[in-house]
Amino acid sequence: MDGSTAEQRRPVIVITGAAGYTGMHACRHFAKLGWEVAALTRTVASVSELILLARDDENNSPEAETRNCITPYVCDLLDKKRLGEVIRQIAPDYVLHLGGKNSVPESWQSPLLYMESNVLSTLYLLDVLRPFPKARIVVAGSRLKTALQAPYHPTHPYSLSKSLQEAVALSWGALFEQSVMLAEPCNLIGPGPSTGFCALLAGYIVQTERLEGQSVTETAPFRVSSRHAQRDFLDVRDAVRAYGVLLEQGVPGQVYSVCTGRIVELGNIVERMVALAKTSIPIQWGDVEESASTEAYRAKELEDMGWKPTIQLGQSLEDMIQYRRAGKEGTI
Repeated sequence: MDGSTAEQRRPVIVITGAAGYTGMHACRHFAKLGWEVAALTRTVASVSELILLARDDENNSPEAETRNCITPYVCDLLDKKRLGEVIRQIAPDYVLHLGGKNSVPESWQSPLLYMESNVLSTLYLLDVLRPFPKARIVVAGSRLKTALQAPYHPTHPYSLSKSLQEAVALSWGALFEQSVMLAEPCNLIGPGPSTGFCALLAGYIVQTERLEGQSVTETAPFRVSSRHAQRDFLDVRDAVRAYGVLLEQGVPGQVYSVCTGRIVELGNIVERMVALAKTSIPIQWGDVEESASTEAYRAKELEDMGWKPTIQLGQSLEDMIQYRRAGKEGTI
């Protein structure tokens, strides 16, 4: 192989959890950059969605169609044998680990499943990547982690699973000299099949719009536990761009906040989304009191690498509602 051919080789990235909310955006983002995307999904049912995503071409141009190179692989991350076969076949330059489970309520019902899905799957993935020491790996963690120091009192099994995931990912990287970076995203919003608070409200708004004028039982109001609860909301598309920056520029062994640095009350979010509705939206406000001193993180390290959020909060909220109105659940 001559030098010019080697220089033309496209970067190859493995994306786990590829059929999930962030994963589908990540597949599209890296494919549009011209990267070869190996999209790992756990079920056969998700493959058709990824194939449709691979064929999606907003501009209908041959060049864009060539760039959108997404190859789905059915692979349960807990099947170490199959995972090893897939990774050896792909020989990735980059790995974005988005696979796992992220429901706090569900983690109480199935705590061992969360340990397997978030901790054991990460170890299996990193272990089969050991023959590829040059691969750069970003593991998506969580701000809901708890520091692993005594006295240790995790708030829920999900928090425990993400705390352990971060510890084993960074430790494995250090022990076996792998380029592992941890990304800790804030609350991600934007179009797509999300199950977060804003997505649930967007779905409720659209459902209420569709029922307007029909002879149906009055819709129960959308309940918000606390008007003053504070969150940092980042568009999922900006988060994916941040992961790309970390894959290329991040320092192995480091943990990076992926956020806007701006705290917003849920009451403000609800009011902005209700204002976008085409009908009256009943809201029931709870009386849960949350501390008004929620810590505001800043993505300083990412900013130093040239990244910053580009999609405004209002645009993200509007895109979420329009996505639901278009009935595109399951795709983006």
